[in-house]
Amino acid sequence: MRVEFSQSIEKLATEDDSIVFITGDLGYNAFENLREKLGKRFINAGVAEQNMVGVAAGMAYKGYKVFCYSIAPFVVYRCLEQFRNDVCFHELPVFLVANGGGYGYGIMGSSHHTLEDLACLSSMQNVTTYVPAFSDEIESTVYQIAETAGPAYLRLGAGKKTPEDAFQTGTFQVVHQAEQSDVTLVCLGPITNNALAAISGQDELQKSVTVVSANRFPLEIPADLHSILGKSTHILVAEEHVSTGGLAQQLSVQLLENQIAPTSFQSIRAQGYPNRRYGSQQYHQQLAGLDTESIRNSLLNVLQRV
Repeated sequence: MRVEFSQSIEKLATEDDSIVFITGDLGYNAFENLREKLGKRFINAGVAEQNMVGVAAGMAYKGYKVFCYSIAPFVVYRCLEQFRNDVCFHELPVFLVANGGGYGYGIMGSSHHTLEDLACLSSMQNVTTYVPAFSDEIESTVYQIAETAGPAYLRLGAGKKTPEDAFQTGTFQVVHQAEQSDVTLVCLGPITNNALAAISGQDELQKSVTVVSANRFPLEIPADLHSILGKSTHILVAEEHVSTGGLAQQLSVQLLENQIAPTSFQSIRAQGYPNRRYGSQQYHQQLAGLDTESIRNSLLNVLQRV
């Protein structure tokens, strides 16, 4: 999604002189176009994420809209205090952009993984968090962030194209609607691609499993999604995030408040490092049951109980 993000920022910044882009010494072979197009509005802050957000807050206070980019854990964890105190409390248009959410940086290990970012950032005041599932969502998301002009967090991963019959409803996107929604699988961002692959070519799953992507927080369940979830006997949640503060925990609160009571509610989520080893993103997804085959088996097991 990084290429699509770069193209979207270039387009937006060409139309809006208030757009500023700050990178924490990252984005080589990806953002040269921005440096050329934005001129002085492109800033390399160096390896100094806390200072980057403080500078961004000052610029936002003066009327700029500032995108701050880095590898996910660096832009999230290193500057939580600056984002909370300087940006969120003052509702300033500073937007954290994180590349490689979840296990995205694979073999580089836990220092480069981001498994608690939603828990950290979606709990802060006045923040909207975006986790797009598909690469062609990036441009509209970037424009929405700039138009909303409040504190925001954008988590980038790897995704394919949005299915043709998908539709947005509230803070969710229904990407596959089954004939009879015995099971609703709610995914966090790019894991949706694994879910779609899991039901592909599987007639039983395609007829019985509705796949939904949660792509924005705080969560909102509008009437049409309320109907889908309310009719589902089983709800599964799949996310590349730990259980605490993640999609499953936040969704469960929404279900209770909306008086939706499925027969079962199952959470498939990041497990950290159960064998104390590091590997590729796919390796960690397999350990957590988030890869395509594991999701398929989980769905088949649930349908046996329907």
